[in-house]
Amino acid sequence: MSGEPPFKTSYRVENIVATVILEHDLDLELIETRIPSITYKPDQFPGLIFRLDKPRATALVFKSGKMVVTGTKSTQQLVEAVKKIIKVFMKSGVDVRGRPRVQIQNIVAGGDIHAYVNLEKAAYHLEDSMYEPEQFPGLIHRMRDPRVVLLIFSSGKMVITGAKEESEVERAVVNIARQLYEAKCLVGPRPEE
Repeated sequence: MSGEPPFKTSYRVENIVATVILEHDLDLELIETRIPSITYKPDQFPGLIFRLDKPRATALVFKSGKMVVTGTKSTQQLVEAVKKIIKVFMKSGVDVRGRPRVQIQNIVAGGDIHAYVNLEKAAYHLEDSMYEPEQFPGLIHRMRDPRVVLLIFSSGKMVITGAKEESEVERAVVNIARQLYEAKCLVGPRPEE
């Protein structure tokens, strides 16, 4: 039994965490006074918090010109969020020079192979896996290519973390479905909800 599993696979990006680097310092006090929707409490947190509604995202902005942007569900939304943040800064008179460098740090996604998985058997067959059902109901698998971590549940649903590109999420779901199928760890199709 080798080849492609007879079950479809699917995935959905839930959150992208990225760093954005401006090549200069930012005056956080000035930004706070000019943009009313920003939260800045330096005694509690060294950065300011900028929440966007569309696309839905949150940016943590630091004096160094570095930002952490989280909450988007696609690379396109991430780019839109960064452009919107820079545009709001510039409209408010905040000096922004150069082009921001955006780097994805982590993509968290949900995946599904639409089939039940025998986790005991999978733990035996998959290298770099850990399954301790008394501690956690899912199998933890560290995939090497792409380099991601999957939390696989007996329902065939999974959480994928550690990807740097959306294509890695899709590859991880397809790869694990094929590996589980070839190792005869898929119990059968799961009825659709």
